[in-house]
Amino acid sequence: MDDQTPRPPSRRTVLRTTAGAGLAITAASGQTAQAATGSAPAVTPQAPAVPKRRGATMAGVPFQGRSTVRIGIIGLGNRGGGMIGNFLALPWVQVVALCDPVREKAAKAARAVTASGRPAPTLYTHGEEDYANLCARTDLDFVYAATPWDTHFAIARTAMQNGKHVGVECPIALELDQLWELVDLSEQTRRHCMQLENCCYGRNEMRVLRMAHAGRFGELLHGAGAYNHDLRGLLFSPTYYEGPWRRLWHTRLRGDLYPNHGFGPVANYMDVNRGDRAVSISSFGTPSLGLAEYRAAHVPAGDPSWKETYIESDRTISMVRTAKGRLIRLEHDVSTPHPYSRINSLGGTRGVFEDYPARIYLEPDHKDDVWGDFSAYAAEFDHWLWKDHANPPGAHGGMDYIMVYRLMQCLQKGLPPDFDVYDAATWTAPVPLSHASIKANGAPQEIPDFTRGEWRRARAGVDSAKPA
Repeated sequence: MDDQTPRPPSRRTVLRTTAGAGLAITAASGQTAQAATGSAPAVTPQAPAVPKRRGATMAGVPFQGRSTVRIGIIGLGNRGGGMIGNFLALPWVQVVALCDPVREKAAKAARAVTASGRPAPTLYTHGEEDYANLCARTDLDFVYAATPWDTHFAIARTAMQNGKHVGVECPIALELDQLWELVDLSEQTRRHCMQLENCCYGRNEMRVLRMAHAGRFGELLHGAGAYNHDLRGLLFSPTYYEGPWRRLWHTRLRGDLYPNHGFGPVANYMDVNRGDRAVSISSFGTPSLGLAEYRAAHVPAGDPSWKETYIESDRTISMVRTAKGRLIRLEHDVSTPHPYSRINSLGGTRGVFEDYPARIYLEPDHKDDVWGDFSAYAAEFDHWLWKDHANPPGAHGGMDYIMVYRLMQCLQKGLPPDFDVYDAATWTAPVPLSHASIKANGAPQEIPDFTRGEWRRARAGVDSAKPA
């Protein structure tokens, strides 16, 4: 699976908030980060107290059903441009608006829309803040954002303020106060704000999820997830990204920059926010050596990257503790040579699953310390989405399509989404908190209860029943 990169910005600048607030990276304490070549920002060691709820919970709240789902897409580069085909594969979805500061990218996506037999979408290409005009339209049901990381919060906020449901690529925001603001806005506006985590819809992940819920692993004890992906060549590529925005994150934070792919699936296995809760995180990071070493070997002298000082740990390892005492190990490494792995493991009192490669050991099925064949459980435990779409189109082994299909199905049929703003905030909280923990020599950091107590209530998630 190639990296899930949101759309790079134009050559001029990244998108800015409509309120005019700068999108420079701020620490969890709200302080402004240092320049790209400076030191890491100061971060408050502990998460803030849980604020009082200003609106009713969004847990389990269904969409309003509709025969046609009308969407707008913001960001049409690597990720957004690659995802549009999944939306167009669904006959009940209309792509009515497209936004990108680079007009050529928006125009290319518009040609794909008309080639599918749909009306030409309206293009929003007039500057970095034109996404606000897209969000203000009255004929949109859902906004999908695939832009650089530090724009996600502003776009999600603007979409909800304009009465739109919104789904955002990883991570949904970068600061704890931003995560709380999105939670509050979702509750106040009654609009869903979702982290579109496609790895939750991987075939292996969904099979493990159903096996866990069926009790095949016994009482759950531990799990692990990761984003270990050698991105050195792409981070220094002059063409893959439009500008150095993603590489510059390695000059700003030391923690886990991309926890969602690993955290989301394991959180689902353990019913985090649906019977259990992530309560703390302790993180440790190696020295930052890999990108500088790669630059010395592959990047010519005089390249602008030589002005950068990298502080992001080459490998970050975090331990998340849940209210039930379970442990989740998270890893992040995009700066050293290694095969791709999301680890994706789950263990309980009756056995364990480990991915990359997929293997399983369960009592009483297996014995003599010999791994079993995970495919033997496909017929019984494959999720209905994978049974209905055995050969899905699209990238990343079909999980992108499965995610889009299910989300659009929920919108059309008036169902609750499989995950919500509380999951988005929980899965993204390790970004600022892992940095804070590393700065504090691994001291545990509190993960806020974004649900404000709703986590105690069991409810459906990705392992939901097939609708009639």
